[in-house]
Amino acid sequence: VQLQASGGGLVQAGGSLGLSCAASGRSFSFTAIGWYRQAPGKQRELVATISSDGVANYADSVKGRFTISSDNAKKTAYLQMDSLQPEDTAVYYCYAEGFQMRAKWNSWGQGTLVTVSS
Repeated sequence: VQLQASGGGLVQAGGSLGLSCAASGRSFSFTAIGWYRQAPGKQRELVATISSDGVANYADSVKGRFTISSDNAKKTAYLQMDSLQPEDTAVYYCYAEGFQMRAKWNSWGQGTLVTVSS
């Protein structure tokens, strides 16, 4: 299963950006999809995930500012990021896991850079 991420870019503090992540492959389902991020000099951390039945999970640092959603038919997830702050600057990685032909899988997408200027 491959993940194709898009979106991101440069925005001023207080602005908004959106990310999307599309999964593709043969005969698969996903159980969860979402994003992690890694800032320079820091470890990769969870941003938000959403399960196939629509349960969302957010890092405390983004609660109330970021919204994750998914379109199961399109096997695509979206992350709307509002009220962005310089500390949100990082490379954002899409992540998904699920089942393919009864075997468990997980994949990472290519990173996309989000830069928030002060």
